[in-house]
Amino acid sequence: MAVNLKKGQKVDLTKGNSSLKKLIIGLGWDINRYSGSSDFDLDATAFLLGDTGKVTDDADFVFYGNTKHSSGSVMHTGDNLTGDGEGDDEQILVDLSLIPSNISKVDFAVTIYDAEERRQNFGQVENAYIRVVDEISGKELIRYDLGEDFSIETAVVTGEIYRHNGEWKFNAIGSGFSGGLEALCRNYGVNV
Repeated sequence: MAVNLKKGQKVDLTKGNSSLKKLIIGLGWDINRYSGSSDFDLDATAFLLGDTGKVTDDADFVFYGNTKHSSGSVMHTGDNLTGDGEGDDEQILVDLSLIPSNISKVDFAVTIYDAEERRQNFGQVENAYIRVVDEISGKELIRYDLGEDFSIETAVVTGEIYRHNGEWKFNAIGSGFSGGLEALCRNYGVNV
């Protein structure tokens, strides 16, 4: 049974489960049916961060345009342009054993592609979630439903995994940003 988290809650991933190495980070959402005529294209991203909370290199930003980190530790499985259907809309695979030692956390976010031009925001998105699945067993370990807290934001940091005393933990963040992907990249030190 998965642990359901609320914003700000943290939970151990590897403590007591040392065999856990490979994760599926599933991100999902639905579009409010009253959201206008433009198609929505939401994109999952991952930022591999050092102790400063910033990327150490622009290549530490994994998204539809850079689908695999050079270490092989984080891989985006592909861009879903519509978000149609049940289950995860996009997934990011994480191999904890391959994350470089200079990376202390990995933040996961969802942004709306061309949000400004299309006049879209997360107030028009519902049922957004992030979940952590053990890739080997297929068991859902953690789920965080973001709720409807966002109105004008065009990017949301959903959660993060981070090292703490040699173990990996998950933090449910749920923090919104205006300015979309560009603002998010600047926040994490990615050159845009």
